[in-house]
Amino acid sequence: MTVDIQQFSNKLAEIYSNIAKPVLDVILYNYQLSRNVGAEGLVLLTILVQGSAKLLRAITPPFGEYAAHEATLEGELRFTHSRLLENAEEVAFYHGEDYEKNVIERGYFALVKHANRVLQTRVWHGIFEEGIIKWAWGSFGLVICAIPTFFGEALGMGSGDLGSRTEGFVTNRRLLLSSSDAFGRVMYSYKELSELAGYTARVSDLFETMDDVKHGKYQKKLVSSANVEDNKKMLQSRGKIIESEDIRFDEVPLISPNGDVLIKSMSFHVEPGQHLLVIGPNGCGKSSMFRILGGLWPVYGGTVYKPPEHDFCYIPQRPYLCTGTLRDQIIYPDDHKAMKAKGVTDADLKAMLDIVEMGHIVEREGGWDTVREWRDALSGGDKQRIAMARLFYHKPKYAILDECTSAVGLDVERAMYTHAMDLGITVMTVSHRPSLWKYHKMVLQYDGQGGYIFTTLDAEKRLALQEEKQELEHRLLEVPRLKARLEELRSIKAHREATLVAGRNGPIAITQA
Repeated sequence: MTVDIQQFSNKLAEIYSNIAKPVLDVILYNYQLSRNVGAEGLVLLTILVQGSAKLLRAITPPFGEYAAHEATLEGELRFTHSRLLENAEEVAFYHGEDYEKNVIERGYFALVKHANRVLQTRVWHGIFEEGIIKWAWGSFGLVICAIPTFFGEALGMGSGDLGSRTEGFVTNRRLLLSSSDAFGRVMYSYKELSELAGYTARVSDLFETMDDVKHGKYQKKLVSSANVEDNKKMLQSRGKIIESEDIRFDEVPLISPNGDVLIKSMSFHVEPGQHLLVIGPNGCGKSSMFRILGGLWPVYGGTVYKPPEHDFCYIPQRPYLCTGTLRDQIIYPDDHKAMKAKGVTDADLKAMLDIVEMGHIVEREGGWDTVREWRDALSGGDKQRIAMARLFYHKPKYAILDECTSAVGLDVERAMYTHAMDLGITVMTVSHRPSLWKYHKMVLQYDGQGGYIFTTLDAEKRLALQEEKQELEHRLLEVPRLKARLEELRSIKAHREATLVAGRNGPIAITQA
């Protein structure tokens, strides 16, 4: 959008130089030409120019439509890039880089193809346009200007002095145009060379920076806590990653790429089938651990035992929906050909959607091949159900579920977890919903201060403690009201006692009491 506005502003600013100035030149030149060659010659020249101009307009391609279509293609390409930047982490977890690369390349090559076609059209149109404007119109003008020179006396257009002046005018005009054209080319060349020097400097800086990064000569932008000496040592070290069937962290620090140390050392072990619940306050390191498992963040110490990256599937709270058909949303990052190679049919995909009560979407949206901007067409709950069906399709060994059931009901949540476990998927859930505790065997709880607890999860006991906690919190909320009532009762009691004491001094006080 900003590029389109900028181009519009530039074109608007060029109206004076492209229209007003040439119109003024035409008026001045026509006035002087009418005085030199007469009104008859001017009328003839106008007829020739108007006729050739109509011919030129007739053969001129619709460059306005071309420009609008090019702006549309460019906007779609920029949107594709921004979409990828916005959802880079989810794409990396899904290993959808090849799919996204194909989407971007399709948009890029569509733009390049259109630009090449427009350039080729401009070349041929430019040749014809230059032939008419510069050569044909110039020839017309020279012929008209030459009439007084050669046939002035025969046509009664004046003495030889007028023809000599006209001949001198034509000669000087040609010399002036040639000189100015040459000087203009020099100035244009200087401008182009200056721009080229600037582009060359930018490209040179890019290559030098890439070489420095390749040789490890770069500096990170670190947070203030990374300046501590111990943290610097941790950032300079590297841990080990060993491929394994289960997941185990052995004294692994959780450190963000900008040097923020979340946990100095973490150790836990999760075997297949030991479903893990991860809880803790925001910013304590829950997502950091999953980024290490997904290979997105480096390991700065200790040893990480984990399966290959393709054995993980990540479902965030707001699932990523790619550009493509309804079918692509479930099989992402696979394509239709890869789906068939796995022996999966559309009926199988429909069955996966039925599990999460989403099977009606196929008929509602017009079939599997419907293409839409799905992140705008679907609600939050529908997106989460699509992501659950995607989990069933890939059937990974481990699934990282980050608040992925926050927008669906308990029945859909139960169906999703039950079916995932039936498929042999070990789930690792980030959620504070008590309804999910019964599906997990282990719990990893962060305290938000750099500590954590890893233990067996007793769902019934934890639910009982949760209910007791809520009951106590409810009672504590009643304390201020009870205190106010107590003060009110004390005040009433004190007033009655005072009234009784006063009543002993007379019958009127007793009656009032």
